[in-house]
Amino acid sequence: MTDPAMNSKSNVGAFLTLCSVGLFARLSYAMARTPVLALFALHLGAPPEAIGLVVGISTVTGIFFKLPAGVLSDILGRRSLLIAGLCVFAFVPFGYIFVDGVWDLVVIRFFHGFATAIYGPVAMATIADVAKQKKAEQLSWFSSITIIGTLCGAPAGGFLLWWLPGGEGAALSDFHLIYTIIGGFGVIALILALTRLGALKPGEVAKGEHKSFSEVYQRFISGVKELISDRDVVITSSMEGLQNMTLGALEAFLPVYAVTIAGLNAFQAGALWGIQIVVTLVAKPIMGRIADRFGRKPLIVCGMIFCAVAFILIPTVTTFVWLAALAILFGFGEAFVTSSAAAMVADMCEEKHYGAAMGTFGTIYDVGHASGPIAAGLLLAAFSGDYFLAFLPLGIVLLLGCALFAFTTTERKLSDGNSGQ
Repeated sequence: MTDPAMNSKSNVGAFLTLCSVGLFARLSYAMARTPVLALFALHLGAPPEAIGLVVGISTVTGIFFKLPAGVLSDILGRRSLLIAGLCVFAFVPFGYIFVDGVWDLVVIRFFHGFATAIYGPVAMATIADVAKQKKAEQLSWFSSITIIGTLCGAPAGGFLLWWLPGGEGAALSDFHLIYTIIGGFGVIALILALTRLGALKPGEVAKGEHKSFSEVYQRFISGVKELISDRDVVITSSMEGLQNMTLGALEAFLPVYAVTIAGLNAFQAGALWGIQIVVTLVAKPIMGRIADRFGRKPLIVCGMIFCAVAFILIPTVTTFVWLAALAILFGFGEAFVTSSAAAMVADMCEEKHYGAAMGTFGTIYDVGHASGPIAAGLLLAAFSGDYFLAFLPLGIVLLLGCALFAFTTTERKLSDGNSGQ
């Protein structure tokens, strides 16, 4: 018979391992994305719609591969897929060294998207495996700890771009150097995983069994059908997807708006993103504990409203102080939504389908994250660079989605199978 105390200790070990690996992986990915990526595309002469494509294309990868990655982790085990995702974090950034045109950047960003497409849903499913009744709290802590990497990555990327010899007029070689440094952090994440994940007990990272191709295929199809046919799963996942639509738009165009319209420098543009991340980082674990005790749905509704209001108002101000204030409001809204949505989806499914659930959640999340910068870029082109007219329709979509969720979705209590009792 398994000793509950030993299980608890091993679960803590699994949690800390995943958090430490995720910290460096997210640091690498964040430095590659905001604000360096949009400014790299701008340096290469990309128009607004092309900048949106460059920023959003890596998330398109997740749309197609997060669900398969999550389902396969249910069947074959978590560890091998975690390592595969971390290999992408480690090696793909060095491909940016060969980029000298916009389409080169689009291609390398698509392949870089495999990092989070594979690692993201599998890591979340592993946390759900061990969290039991504390899903929202543990998923929020995991997200907040790994967000520290994002918190450091965005300002660090902006600082490097500002500090390098090219300064505000950065040369192509400066961007290549930054992405070489980014690759180094990805290698650290991979080394940590190879040295620490291998020591985990089978119960800490789901262990796959030898199965025929037919068995794998049948379980894959079964897992996919069960999750995507559940209306509440799809709608709840869509809330974080819509929230990430505005998040993706801000990732792409807040740096450009800050530098070209508000007159801020690259470091200040990165700092704005850092402020938003700090708020999310601090608030998420608190909101996760509240969600576990009092319910997920009210927090999601409030968070959607906060994000919509902040997003719509950002193009109406041009000072660093006001932009920072709206970044804080958006950060709180993101914390409310993201602390509860994934846990609410996990509550709706059986434990054996956690990978499929997180894959479904991640796929819809990425549809929003990818469509945000692309839609914002097209709207900016259509409205001749007017940020308010471009952002307003996306904010309205967020509010309409919030109303749909509020009036159609029922929050489910934890089933006996998920309770961990």
